[in-house]
Amino acid sequence: MSLQQHLPPRMRHLTRGFTLVESMVALVVVSVGMLGIAGLYVTTLKSGGGAINRLQAVNFASDMADRIRSNRTANLAYLGGAANNNCYGAGAVICTPAQMAANDLLVWQAQVAQVLPGGAATVTGVVPVPGSTALYNYVITVSWTETDGSTPSCVLNIQA
Repeated sequence: MSLQQHLPPRMRHLTRGFTLVESMVALVVVSVGMLGIAGLYVTTLKSGGGAINRLQAVNFASDMADRIRSNRTANLAYLGGAANNNCYGAGAVICTPAQMAANDLLVWQAQVAQVLPGGAATVTGVVPVPGSTALYNYVITVSWTETDGSTPSCVLNIQA
């Protein structure tokens, strides 16, 4: 037997539709909860994308640092311009350290521009005093554009 059958006749009409109101309230509460979950999901996706960009920028800066360390005799060439000297790959020619540095810069900058949104990469440095035994100081900078329009950057200082 249902609950309504146990009630006196004058109370039965008062309870009619009560479950419908409960259902509507429950539906509103669930809808608000689902909207909150959707908003949290969007925020997570944005944060995850930013974290991936930061990780890639650090990897690119480390890659250039490794290239500089492995070609120490190029010295100032890493502070110059990028050029395609065909130093490796199919049909590669034998390159001087300076040509390899220019080729490294070209390939590295192209990779940064391709992978990071609005990606740009530079190598600047401080040349030691002539005749000193000091190491060259390089500043490797990788920057990109985030979805909110900001332009963060990763800066790595090395000596080689």
